[in-house]
Amino acid sequence: MRETAPVRGHLPDENPGFVGRRTELERISAALAEHRLVTVTGVGGVGKTRLALRAAHRAADGYPDGAWWTDLSPLDGDRLLVALVADSVDLSDHTPGMATTGLCHRLADDRLLLVLDSCEHLAEPCARLVAELLAAAPGLTVLATSRRPLGVEGEEVVHLDPLPPAGGDALELLRRAAGEEFTAAGPAGEICVRLEGIPLALELAAAQIRLQGAEAVRDQLGTRFDAPPSARFELLAHTERVWPSRHQTLRAAIGWSHELSAPLERLLWARLSVFRGPFDLASATAVCIGGPLNRATLPGALDGLVRASVVRPPDAAGRLRMLDTIRAYGATWLDRTGETGTVADRHAAHFRGLARRGEADWHGARQLRWYRTVDAHHTDLRTALDRLLRTDPDAALDLIGSVAFAWSCRGRLREARDGLEQALLLSGARGRTRARALWALGVTLVLQGEFGPAQDVSERCAREARHTEYTEYAEGLEDADGPGRAGHHGRPGDLTLDAAALAGLLALTTGRPMAAHIVVGHVLDAARGGPADSAARLRCHLVRVFALTGLGRLGEARDRALALRDLCEELDEHWTRTALEYQLALTGLLEGDPATAAGHARAMLEGTRGLGASLGVALGLDVLATALAAAGDGERAADVSGTGEAYWRSTGQPRRGLPGLRALHEKYTDTARATIGEPAYEEIFVRALTGLPQDGLDRALRSPRQA
Repeated sequence: MRETAPVRGHLPDENPGFVGRRTELERISAALAEHRLVTVTGVGGVGKTRLALRAAHRAADGYPDGAWWTDLSPLDGDRLLVALVADSVDLSDHTPGMATTGLCHRLADDRLLLVLDSCEHLAEPCARLVAELLAAAPGLTVLATSRRPLGVEGEEVVHLDPLPPAGGDALELLRRAAGEEFTAAGPAGEICVRLEGIPLALELAAAQIRLQGAEAVRDQLGTRFDAPPSARFELLAHTERVWPSRHQTLRAAIGWSHELSAPLERLLWARLSVFRGPFDLASATAVCIGGPLNRATLPGALDGLVRASVVRPPDAAGRLRMLDTIRAYGATWLDRTGETGTVADRHAAHFRGLARRGEADWHGARQLRWYRTVDAHHTDLRTALDRLLRTDPDAALDLIGSVAFAWSCRGRLREARDGLEQALLLSGARGRTRARALWALGVTLVLQGEFGPAQDVSERCAREARHTEYTEYAEGLEDADGPGRAGHHGRPGDLTLDAAALAGLLALTTGRPMAAHIVVGHVLDAARGGPADSAARLRCHLVRVFALTGLGRLGEARDRALALRDLCEELDEHWTRTALEYQLALTGLLEGDPATAAGHARAMLEGTRGLGASLGVALGLDVLATALAAAGDGERAADVSGTGEAYWRSTGQPRRGLPGLRALHEKYTDTARATIGEPAYEEIFVRALTGLPQDGLDRALRSPRQA
């Protein structure tokens, strides 16, 4: 979930260097008014992405449900295409079933603009997906960019040519990129003509102008581009089609930038091509060092690539990235050096290590920092997982087992489930790695409402946990150093505790609080130790609190929850603390104290918003709406309930939650409808449902004094 935005939808900020294209913009605007699929085509580097972004910003106000942007360039195959598109429209799809079902349901009643950028490498899967979405969602309009049309019935193609080489727009782009004033009669004008007005080629030339001056760049281009083809760079080779002559110009411009780069910069350029998403200096260092590139020389080489516009400058978070065309060029050189497999393996090992460090940091003050790190590196974690599934399934199981819980919390249930199921199938690893992956898969299945499969996985998880800890204990007895990791004297360890927490979670969500209380209580009593000792222990204590609530032992549940919340505050633990606020809100409702319940519900919502958990926000809004209705504030209850419905729809599933809350919600909603009248309730509810969800959440978080 994103922070509060002034408009519905999400579009990246526009590049301030946008120049010209007035005629093309008008063509796209006219096409969007008449057609439901508009595809901007043209060669690489011609400016399709910038033009589509500018057109989307201009058109956004015409779509009540917003304009949404999906960058497809990080994908290296279509397996996660639907998941990426779903994530881009804020669909945290918690449903099982066909991959496109939730996305079609999400878009079915909306009038929105969906932008799919960089479709060319997934043209056929994109065409199938777009056709299905357009059929399911009558109010949907798609704006795509691709080097070739998608071929979907009804598609309107807008072909984009380079800027007129001798015109003012090409010179203006060069001037802005270089930060200098030029005249058309000087060397800058000749550069524009030599590079045929191709925007990316002009940007690369501008970077060299800043380093060498316009005259030197003109002379170099003249020497290189006047040479016969056999004397030019041996550039990107795509034997499946004949390249247009102007694309050869772009390739030559990229090759020219490559030739002008220092040897270490060229080596780094090639190795950086393994990153599919943004990267930081630490990741670049871990993946790319070797030989002459070391910790001392790499930062300078990276700075050189930034100065040459090969790598985009760092954003506010220090993340850098390459344009896909430039990355692809680097990948060809990496292949020529014979390092593709080696660097890909280092990339996978690095992100596997990041995942493992993050899992270790989950219990404590670094939890939120790690959670956000996993989110920031999501694309490359997926890339690493795909690599390991092919080359080292045991390592893949380790990686996905480390991040799957965080992915599920973030709403990426399909990706978590897909990765876990593939790795469990391909890997023969036993022990801790398998037990942890089974636990994560069980949680994912419960959140998807797949209770039958979750029961099977829960039982497998418990068996694997017991087997692993018994084996470790037995091996420890034979070791002079004492017992193994299973715990002292063979007591249950964290694997068994997590297996019990999973079984308890499943029991709670299927209306069996006594079973949940028994299973976690039995293991906690046998394990000894306190809830602060590990994340697994804390999760078991959390399940026990919810079980006590379900059993009607409200005073005991409240006291335990408050004690655990204080402990979480000491630990700076966010996820469990947020869940406890939910439980305390529910307890307040059951005890007839709606004001206290509302306060805890708002605290829960603040926590879930920080975690970006749409399902958590939906659950919290239901508790808050119920509390407001119980307090007699029917109008605010209707507003919060309408916002809650919007968030439920973003999860791809109907409202659900613990059985006790559902009954209370229905009871007090009926009371609120009767209090303010059915027409008034429906009007407020629908207004909140169709408004900006972020704005509705902001209203919900205001206390009565602030409202």
